[in-house]
Amino acid sequence: MTTAYDVPAEAIIKKLAEKLKNEYKITPPEWAKWVKTGVHRERQPENPDWWYIRVAAILRKVYMRGPIGTEKLRSLFGGKRDRKVKPYRARKGSGSIVRKSLQQLEEAGLVSTVKGKGRVVTPKGQSFVDNTAHEIAKE
Repeated sequence: MTTAYDVPAEAIIKKLAEKLKNEYKITPPEWAKWVKTGVHRERQPENPDWWYIRVAAILRKVYMRGPIGTEKLRSLFGGKRDRKVKPYRARKGSGSIVRKSLQQLEEAGLVSTVKGKGRVVTPKGQSFVDNTAHEIAKE
């Protein structure tokens, strides 16, 4: 069986985002239109479907690295901040985006919490990701 490890990340994230948008009750919060994805960014995302792409990327990260917590996910989705004449420095991504995404994935039944460890993918979530990877491998 094909897993998420066997297909390119960009392809599986795009396909997962489409499926999450159409099949599950994943909806962007009201504030998602104006928010930046971290202090290292100057503007909000240009893609109107950026929320679904971020949720799909978080689901893939939890699948690959779980159990994983919000702070580690913030670090993974962070970047370098331009401090004008001073050297760049690493900054974490938005914690609210990560938390809300994980909460929506939990409501959908794709992710669950392990006390003291972080989030892991449920069997339903694992089959969802694996089936999507299998569809991509067929193409």
